[in-house]
Amino acid sequence: MNVALLYAARAARGFGDGFAVIILPSYLAELGFTASEIGLVASAALLGTAVVTLSVGLIGARHDLRKLLLASALAMVATGLAFANIEWFPLIILAAFAGTTNPSSGDIGVFVPLEHAMLARDVPDHDRTRSFAAYSLIGGLSTAAGALAATAPDLLVSAGFDTIRALQAMFYVYAALGLMAAGLYRRLPHLRDSDALRPQNSALGPSRRIVYRLAALFSLDAFAGGFAVQSLVALWLFERFDLSLTAASLFFFWSNTLSAFSYPVAARLSKRFGLVNTMVFTHIPSSLCLILAALLPNLMLVMALLLIRSALSQMDVPTRSSYVMAVVTPPERPAAASVTAVPRSLASAISPALAGALLAMPFSGLPLVICGGLKIVYDMTLLRSFRHLRPPEEVRNRDRNCRPPSEGEGSHD
Repeated sequence: MNVALLYAARAARGFGDGFAVIILPSYLAELGFTASEIGLVASAALLGTAVVTLSVGLIGARHDLRKLLLASALAMVATGLAFANIEWFPLIILAAFAGTTNPSSGDIGVFVPLEHAMLARDVPDHDRTRSFAAYSLIGGLSTAAGALAATAPDLLVSAGFDTIRALQAMFYVYAALGLMAAGLYRRLPHLRDSDALRPQNSALGPSRRIVYRLAALFSLDAFAGGFAVQSLVALWLFERFDLSLTAASLFFFWSNTLSAFSYPVAARLSKRFGLVNTMVFTHIPSSLCLILAALLPNLMLVMALLLIRSALSQMDVPTRSSYVMAVVTPPERPAAASVTAVPRSLASAISPALAGALLAMPFSGLPLVICGGLKIVYDMTLLRSFRHLRPPEEVRNRDRNCRPPSEGEGSHD
């Protein structure tokens, strides 16, 4: 029951993120802001997400996770209402920093460490990756549906509505989805201090070094990804190929749909090849597709490559989440999810502003090339650093097959 509630809340949030990530740059452009200013808004959103996510993750082991999730859902409501009613740039920056909007295609918000900790708590080791894949699948499909809903403003405009007012109406829908998520979180049980043992001196205990190493690598991946967050890819398609909002919505619907269905595939691959190998060897081809898309002048080819990238680039999402939860102790999970997610927000908060400026250069695809190149560096470093540190279920499977453990590995049984 608890897992089903988390899945339903993830769907509500994903639907809102799906149209907000497309509506936001279009809305800001309609208000007259430049690509550089839109990049600053994306950076502010990611930076604010990092600050709040770190705070929530570090206190998550000492507080009721249900109450923290409710507070986060109410912040989502406030974010939607704020964007629907403000047009002054400094206030927009403030709303982006303090709110829950997610300008990227991934789920890196304040909800992540809380939902991940609750999900990992309620499922056994052998079912953990599959559960995270289902969680990501639901999020991906709902995000795809939300992207399709981003065509609604065009329909309102054709019915006689003002463009800006039509876009603002979608932020009221975003606020309503926050209320829906709050209603779902209210039905979750209270998780109090007595439910699990916690590290005595800090939120992170024996796994601190592993978590910090992963956080450093994930920050490189996020910094790279910030050059091609979905909002800026949408803006690049608008400006490079004069793509309409309706066409962009359809494209991102299929993009998010392909990403969603890649999650269960990733779970199956991880059972055969391991979590780290699955992360790395699906990521590298997606980065090559992104680099090639930046170099081609034909819209159809570009879209085809970006769709292939979408089918591959997010396979590390459930595997990464499962891996982090597997290599730390249960009391450390909220902090581990937060500490590994926050560098992603901080690092990715820098690059959208840089990418916004680079979009104005003669070669507007440069941010995509930088993104792909840095992600390949990340993948190779991750493989080299963590290929020997395996989660418990992989160690058990290896022992069943009578293979001797690699250096640094030991049975968790």
